[in-house]
Amino acid sequence: MFFKKKEDREYVDQLLRASLLGLHMVATTFIGLLVGLYLDKWLNTKPWLTIIFLLFGIAAGFKNLFQEVRKIQSSESRKDQKKNE
Repeated sequence: MFFKKKEDREYVDQLLRASLLGLHMVATTFIGLLVGLYLDKWLNTKPWLTIIFLLFGIAAGFKNLFQEVRKIQSSESRKDQKKNE
């Protein structure tokens, strides 16, 4: 393993999780936008499906964001409980 100390490995894991937050937001928003544009072009309903799927993509990004933050918080609270024991 590249990181020998457990603290270093945990720090890098937390850093990687935090860096994924922005990627989740951008990716889900972009995917929603692309799906909306494709459906608008296919069904000739400009701009309604683009707007709807863009909003769905943004909502999915926030859902992923909150899930990741909960995972980070729960791992931190478990780590704090182990230190207090």
